[in-house]
Amino acid sequence: MEDVLVCIPGQRLCLCDKKHISGQGTYERQGYLYSQLAGLVKIIEKEDGVQLIEVHSTQDQGLVPQQGDLVTVQITIINQQFAKCAIKCIGDTVLSRPYRGILRKEDLRATEKDKIEVYKSVRPGDIVLARVLPITEAHTYHLTTAENELGVVTAHSEGGHQMVPISWTEMQCTKTLVKQHRKVAKVLPEKPKQIVT
Repeated sequence: MEDVLVCIPGQRLCLCDKKHISGQGTYERQGYLYSQLAGLVKIIEKEDGVQLIEVHSTQDQGLVPQQGDLVTVQITIINQQFAKCAIKCIGDTVLSRPYRGILRKEDLRATEKDKIEVYKSVRPGDIVLARVLPITEAHTYHLTTAENELGVVTAHSEGGHQMVPISWTEMQCTKTLVKQHRKVAKVLPEKPKQIVT
């Protein structure tokens, strides 16, 4: 009976070299292979003696946010220094349970960082597109919206009505027409529009 290797996200598995290559559920960093998920390690022997290292999830959610990933989050709490949020999606994958994220004041915008006010960028309940920064502490993912394509994509006014973007820095309630400050995402279309000639 073969040994079953169980691993956790971020666990170093082996050297990444000509004999060991990254497969599903793994990633390479600084010459080593790491697990992307919690699950079982599977080693697939190739004909040329190369081993393909894979990790298969033991549960419905083994995907964890990685540095550089695009994530969709919902803002839960804000204060003067940061906004706490729940990571709901990684790329196009909806998570069965959210991860905790934090958007620090200085990571909200790329410019005029000394003038940033959290409540003028995001509010609780907002749906925000963000990017995962390098992981510095366990259990909390640091995020940034300091790119044009990142920021608030969906927001509701205090009365609970849908808001629409009217500029890079403001959204307006569709019912009361009240304006509120936000760090608005420049949402790009999925496919470029076809030009009819």
